[in-house]
Order: sequence, then C-alpha cells, then structure tokens
Amino acid sequence: MEQSFHYQLMAVQSLVQKKILEQLSDTNLTIGQPKVLEYLGHHDGMSQKDIARACHIEPGSMTSILNRMEDKNLIERKMLHGNRRSLYVFLTPYGKEMWQRVEQAFAQIEQEIWKDISVTAQKEFMETLQQIYNNLSTK
Repeated sequence: MEQSFHYQLMAVQSLVQKKILEQLSDTNLTIGQPKVLEYLGHHDGMSQKDIARACHIEPGSMTSILNRMEDKNLIERKMLHGNRRSLYVFLTPYGKEMWQRVEQAFAQIEQEIWKDISVTAQKEFMETLQQIYNNLSTK
C-alpha cells in the first residue's frame, strides 16, 4: 500500500531521529540538542531567536533545550557589545567536542540514507525537497 507524502516524511524523520539518538546514546544528548550543536558548530555566537529560527524550533522549546544544554556545560550565554537585552549562545570546549561527535553521527546516517541511491537521484531528490520547502514557506 502506498503511503502519503506526509506519512513517509514523518516516518523517515522518526527513524533518523532514533538513529541519531542511538549513535549518541553515551552522550546523554536529548531530542533537539544535536541539531542545535550542529548549528552552533557552524554559527557560534548566535542569539537564541536566530538559533530557534534556523533549527525550526519554537522559542519556548528552544529555551528549554538551551537551559538543559547549559546545565550539561555544552553552551554558555554571553552578553556582547554591552547589550544587556540580548544574550548570545556559544559552544564551550566540551560543546565543541560533542559537536564533532554529532557531525560524525550525521555523516554516518547520511551515508546509510543514500546507500544504493545514485548521485543524480540524490541531487534530484534534494532539489525537489527544497522546492517543497519553498512552496510551504512562502505565504
């Protein structure tokens, strides 16, 4: 039986999330944290609002994720340029180590995802997925 697009997308996302957490089980990272570590690894020193937007996480959920990450010494929040209204989020040295672990886990999972799929098919799929994202994000 053929499944709908939204069902297949949800099922794949669930499997990817499960595999990520399995590969990182010894790190005690929770859902959302690997994605934030990856983003900060490439964009260290961003505002909480920018991180939430880039990671597609609701601001309230982002606060909880960052609080737990701060408790685990993965991140630190700092005031920049004397602006007391905005705190910027930076990876700690331990956070940078965990980011490297996350990068390795993501790379292994992507290798598994694309197994037996041609480079041409991968490119077409990613272009189609980007177009779907564009269709849904424009108002």
